[in-house]
Amino acid sequence: MELFSVHLASILRALQQFELTPWKAVGLLGSVMFTSRWFVQLYYTRKLKRVVMPLAFWWLSVCGSILLLAYFIIGKNDSVGIISNFFPAFVSVYNLVVHLRHRKNSITGDATV
Repeated sequence: MELFSVHLASILRALQQFELTPWKAVGLLGSVMFTSRWFVQLYYTRKLKRVVMPLAFWWLSVCGSILLLAYFIIGKNDSVGIISNFFPAFVSVYNLVVHLRHRKNSITGDATV
């Protein structure tokens, strides 16, 4: 129990010293966007009663990843954050490109991928 109270005191001290800088705001916004994509996915899955990855999921992924990459590259210079956010950004952009190509082909009637 004493270990818990020591950690709790450390966390409370860190929260008291928290300073919101412009780059922290960018990082927090990116984190909120990246996390909110799961709520969007849950909403559409419940609405349609089947597992769905809506287009908004990928847009939130891309925007959140870009903001987080900017925070970790410029604001924090943190290699772990850069590496952990680069791959999701790449996959999200890829999925958007595939979706937009598919949509364009279905509009034009082109059967090629």
